Order: sequence, then structure tokens, then C-alpha cells
Amino acid sequence: MEREYGLGRMRTDLLIIRPHKEDVQKEVIELKILYKSLDETINEGLKQTAGYMARCNTDKGHLVIFDRREGKSWEKKIFKREEDFQGKKIMVWGM
Repeated sequence: MEREYGLGRMRTDLLIIRPHKEDVQKEVIELKILYKSLDETINEGLKQTAGYMARCNTDKGHLVIFDRREGKSWEKKIFKREEDFQGKKIMVWGM
């Protein structure tokens, strides 16, 4: 597991690299704290995650968004959905 893995001038938060049979599997995990609207944060995060996935030559990517706003219930903060961004499938997790 690599954290703050340098990819060009930008860095992904986590890059999981593991041997699998005769190959190596890679998964990009980008972490975001919700400061703007949820839609803006997801759109920016998807673009960033897809770019990291392309640089790592992987089709496995995750975007994790942390909502630290007070007064919002966990039921409204927690979600999981798959987004299609520029032909890449990215799992988006809300926490």
C-alpha cells in the first residue's frame, strides 16, 4: 500500500498494489473532505480519480467523501454508488 503516491505532479491518497496470479492488481483510492456542495466535490473527485487511474493503468478506482458537517445524520452521510466517468467505473463512498 502506497500513500500519497506521486503521479506526475499530482498525488493520489492511496494506491493499493497486490500480486494476483501472474499479474499485479492496482486500486486507486482518492479521499476528499466535503467543503463545497456534494455534487461539486464528487465531480472534482471523479476527474482527479480517473486521471490517477489512467496514470496507474488500472480500471479500479474509489472516491471516498467525508462529510464532517454537524447535525447531519449518519443515514444521510453514508452512501455507495458507482459512477461512470469518461468510460471509467468509479465507486463513490460517502461517510
